[in-house]
Amino acid sequence: MAPIQFSGQTAFYKGKVRDVYTIKDRLLVMIASDRISAFDVILPEPIPYKGQVLNQIAAFMLQSTSDICPNWLLSVPAPNVSIGQKCTPFKIEMVVRGNLTGHAWRTYNSGKRVLCGVPLPEGMKENDYFPAPIITPSTKASEGHDEDISREDIIAKGLASAADWTVLEDYTLKLFARGKEIAAKQGLILVDTKYEFGKIGDTIYLMDEIHTPDSSRYFYADGFDARQSAGEKQKQLSKEFVREWLIANNFMGKEGQTVPHMSAEWITTISNRYIELYEHVIGKKFIPERLSNEETVRRVEVALAELEK
Repeated sequence: MAPIQFSGQTAFYKGKVRDVYTIKDRLLVMIASDRISAFDVILPEPIPYKGQVLNQIAAFMLQSTSDICPNWLLSVPAPNVSIGQKCTPFKIEMVVRGNLTGHAWRTYNSGKRVLCGVPLPEGMKENDYFPAPIITPSTKASEGHDEDISREDIIAKGLASAADWTVLEDYTLKLFARGKEIAAKQGLILVDTKYEFGKIGDTIYLMDEIHTPDSSRYFYADGFDARQSAGEKQKQLSKEFVREWLIANNFMGKEGQTVPHMSAEWITTISNRYIELYEHVIGKKFIPERLSNEETVRRVEVALAELEK
């Protein structure tokens, strides 16, 4: 979707996946595109219905966790659009991990036993549960790669005060526990995820998306223990299969590397995997919707007018 001009618009930001419109410096209109990124690089081909999947999972999860902490969401006027309160963001991502997977496993497998200042137990295998979930934050880079960072460095660099960190940590662990409960009801394991927070005044709000395939990794619970005992790969629903495909094709977002060609069949496969995750996580049939730009704008304008009342 090309950039739009909404009534009262005061700013526009094009992220890796989302287009974000600021309205009167108070509200955000967030449009989830079908763009897909991996290793902090936007891949060349869009994935059909990915924006709708992300937006609708995020809305469901934000509504399902609103008793834990305040969140930014106010309205979902279109399949791939959310409207919410503008917050001053913390420039960190609160990454929380229940299992030794992905980046944590790659770090562990290289021989390191500390990640973001958190000690990692000896003798673990890929995908093993940690004794308790761990928080491994990263910096939120406006461009380039996000970097691992410890709690101590976050406070020392003023990215969050010690008091705010205590709240962020508490919210993160409670949200992750709720996410795992929701996943378990659908026969899934929420393996790891990330949360973003911001402030309005002195109040900390949960922002952006949560528990989506772009921000989270899910395993199928059925057969998990057997696969783990046999040393087999876990069946998962996440974006990790895209990363694995890129790695297998010699791309990890490093200088000089070229994104491999994405065939029509591969794009369809990715789209189907996103839809599959939606249906498993939400427990409902995915209903694809394609609105025209004009209808999307109309619905957003109506919603904004309602919020102004």
